[in-house]
Amino acid sequence: MGFACTRSDERALAAKGLSEAQTRFYDNNDISSGGVLFALPALLENGLISHLTKHFTAPAGYYNIIHIFLTIAYMALTGHKSLENLRNIPPGELGRLMGLDRVPEVKKVRGFLSQISAQKQARTWSAELSKEWMEADSASCGVLYVDGHVRVYNGKKTNLPSKYVARQRLCLRGVSDYWVNDFLHRPLFVVRKEIDPGLIKVLKTDIIPDLLRMVPDQPDPQELAANSYRSRFMIVFDREGYSPDFFLYLWEHRITFCTYRKYVKDSWSLEEFRQVSVKLQHKETIDMVLAERGTFLGGKIWVREIRKLTKSGHQISLISTDFNTEIGKLAVAMFNRWGQENFFKYMMEHYGIDRLTDYDLDDISDTNIVVNPEYRELDSRIRSLTTKLHRTQVNFMSIGTPDNLTESRKMKINYKKAELLENIDLTKSKIVTLKEQKKKVKRHILFRELTEEQKFKMLSHDKKLIVDTIKMICYRAETCLVAIARERMANKDESRSLVRQIIKSSVDYKVDKKNNRLNIYLHNLPSKHLDATAQKICEELNKSETYFPGINLRLCYNLVTSHYP
Repeated sequence: MGFACTRSDERALAAKGLSEAQTRFYDNNDISSGGVLFALPALLENGLISHLTKHFTAPAGYYNIIHIFLTIAYMALTGHKSLENLRNIPPGELGRLMGLDRVPEVKKVRGFLSQISAQKQARTWSAELSKEWMEADSASCGVLYVDGHVRVYNGKKTNLPSKYVARQRLCLRGVSDYWVNDFLHRPLFVVRKEIDPGLIKVLKTDIIPDLLRMVPDQPDPQELAANSYRSRFMIVFDREGYSPDFFLYLWEHRITFCTYRKYVKDSWSLEEFRQVSVKLQHKETIDMVLAERGTFLGGKIWVREIRKLTKSGHQISLISTDFNTEIGKLAVAMFNRWGQENFFKYMMEHYGIDRLTDYDLDDISDTNIVVNPEYRELDSRIRSLTTKLHRTQVNFMSIGTPDNLTESRKMKINYKKAELLENIDLTKSKIVTLKEQKKKVKRHILFRELTEEQKFKMLSHDKKLIVDTIKMICYRAETCLVAIARERMANKDESRSLVRQIIKSSVDYKVDKKNNRLNIYLHNLPSKHLDATAQKICEELNKSETYFPGINLRLCYNLVTSHYP
């Protein structure tokens, strides 16, 4: 189970604020979940400990900020979704993977996060990392995916507004997170909204200004003026962002978009469709049956309308202002949006992005605009009555009076129809009255105009953002290992499962003081071809020549079989 609290002298000095824990490794065998060390080079490459001292002033103590961040990252990678899971992990076992006697307790981690989150630098730190990620791989930032994800809140401390949760098909209380991912669906940053103004508003006020500032390799004004079809980058989103006015706004900033078209009523001739072969980013090739036209949308902006013909004969309509990209690649960019949905599902299942970090609450600014509860109530009643009206009308139209019925039976049917007709007229009258009331009520009001019973507080933000950013780094690090594994594996779809298996596997490590190396030996995997893939990962990681943070020990990776013949 490992050793804990063996450095009493260092802890005594730390209690006086004179020292902190020193990273020291000793030879160890059979460390559970030691495969997490395989992700360490990618964690460091993606900025896990970058700029920490620049943005945060860590409190003095036995554990420094690097120890805390490594602890959270190790937990996330090994499948522990909540900080509370530290109670169920042998502290000495995980501590040996950091060169310590033990990892901090839950109380220590929470207190540490509270102290650094109070400095209000979490957003600045996260934004700086996002910019570095974009600059490191500018090719994948030419197409960006934006989508909302509702984090359901089941607590009782605050009465958050209800939102429609598509994955559960219910309206539930929660917080809307708008994620921005690159073409490979790696997360770049997230915008949180307790009061959700909708995708278009969030794009205009919170996302596009940041992207214009951070996306690398944008053409300069002279290049944009010289080519009227040149754009800065492309944003892909779902039907929630459909608006000809918004499309015009994007093009004014020379940003192209791609989304599904709404209100499609016609069908194109089958003669217009042709088969197109497209090569994907992982070198696979797919065939699609596509057609294209130019469309003057809403009388405001010209767009490319592309339709894909499915095997059932259904035509899926896409629109875009990108007039330079080939039709097949543009269609792939749109349909590739489902990768972001898979990202949300994966992050919920393996990283617990919906989990609360704490139970603290913050006040909401009085100048925030919210939906008027009175307007929402009237709108809900109108929708309910309209649904009831449609059902009654269907029942009325479905009742017939065949000639072969008896007179008594005909009288009963006529009475039933008269009753339904009376209900229809009464419901229509109620709907008209409610609509008149609705016209007199403001749709949006300021937060301060709500009554005390209607007001609510928002969940604390900075601590959650710090933990979410660490989880983004972990996902990106995991994706780096997946990219290496895909080159060696026949079944590419199993590469992420293999990486998770490696991370949770046991390791031995030996300290080579003469050559300043920490030799890490992964225990064998279930089959030879998986061992071969793991060996390939070891070779690539060794090329990185990564040193463990804070000490002069280079990480060297191998399988146990290569050390013990």
